Amino acid sequence: MEVRDKFTGLNSIKFTLRFHQVEACYKYLSDIKWEDGYHCRKCNHTGYCLGVKPHSRRCVKCSYDESPTSGTMFDKCKILIHIAFHIVFRLSTKKKGMSSLELSNEFEQRQKTCWEFKWKVQQAMQSSLNYPLTGEVHVDECFIGGEEEQKQGRSKGKKKLVIVALEKLPFNGVGRAYAQIIEDASNTSFRPFFEAHISKDADVVTDEWTGYIPLKKDYTKLKQVPSNKGKNQPDMHIHIMNLKGWLRGIHHHCSKERLQGYLEEYHFRYNRRNNMDTIFDTLLKRMVNYEPKRLNTDK
Repeated sequence: MEVRDKFTGLNSIKFTLRFHQVEACYKYLSDIKWEDGYHCRKCNHTGYCLGVKPHSRRCVKCSYDESPTSGTMFDKCKILIHIAFHIVFRLSTKKKGMSSLELSNEFEQRQKTCWEFKWKVQQAMQSSLNYPLTGEVHVDECFIGGEEEQKQGRSKGKKKLVIVALEKLPFNGVGRAYAQIIEDASNTSFRPFFEAHISKDADVVTDEWTGYIPLKKDYTKLKQVPSNKGKNQPDMHIHIMNLKGWLRGIHHHCSKERLQGYLEEYHFRYNRRNNMDTIFDTLLKRMVNYEPKRLNTDK
């Protein structure tokens, strides 16, 4: 089987030279889509010949013609494929990503079109849930949104409540992190996040909020310490401040319905900060292999 020629690196000139033509993009998608061999989506036959469009494949048994974009997040994309590639490259490799307005100005597309495509990209940035946090894991909540009068403690008002987990490494380093919107600071809201992202063998550290107490039954190593206004979890405090700063500086405002997508985007890059050479290929492969998700524009 032929080894796929993966794009690596962060050099934008190198990227432009590789994907300046539409055909090169279709070939790259085709190589990802059928990397493990061709199987017809209709009859599962493995024999094929060239299809009508560039790098599409036609089943020799049922004659179903499948393009490289069919069944992927690039299917029926309103943006030309090589521009879509450039957007994915920017969103994955730039440390702070790009807003839909920045994308609109740079690539001369409608802002709404860029916003809709970026939402697709953010869906592909979701955690695979295959690698829960292990070792020492710090957990805390924060509010996303502007200040509100007479709203203190865990009374959120119109602000969005977010729970964050940060993996601590030996010798004071930090590893991966995840975040999720929650309805309230209760055990019921905490539990799905813990089950999705934290190993039950982890040494979990939280503040003394009572909502964490019921979790000790399943997370037997969970330890509660005084918050001391964040001073007892300095790495977590820095992580939350960086997250909030990124949201304010790049995106200014996002609705509750869209906030989870931005949390996924931020942590997709954060968790791959030591593997940036392959981050574009990783994200593109997800967009090929994940089913397209409809954007609800009513919200």
